Amino acid sequence: MNAPYPPPPPPPAAGRDRTTLWGVLGIIFGLLCCGILGIVFGWLSIRDARRFGKSPLLGWLAIAFGVINIIASAVIRARGHSYYPYWYR
Repeated sequence: MNAPYPPPPPPPAAGRDRTTLWGVLGIIFGLLCCGILGIVFGWLSIRDARRFGKSPLLGWLAIAFGVINIIASAVIRARGHSYYPYWYR
């Protein structure tokens, strides 16, 4: 007796998959300028990764780089350093 094959899995939810876009934007913003934007874009990447069944690695990296940027900025400001060169002050 042969059992029929199970039906194929349903297609992912309708909509655009922007997991990679959010993750890459989060990493760029988290590393270069604004840690808060890195965290926000990382969260968006993780949310879309769960929705579309993809890996949330880029989102977690974006959040980590955003947090590191915020901590490093706080340390630099606490030590009294300025972002401007000495001749600009």
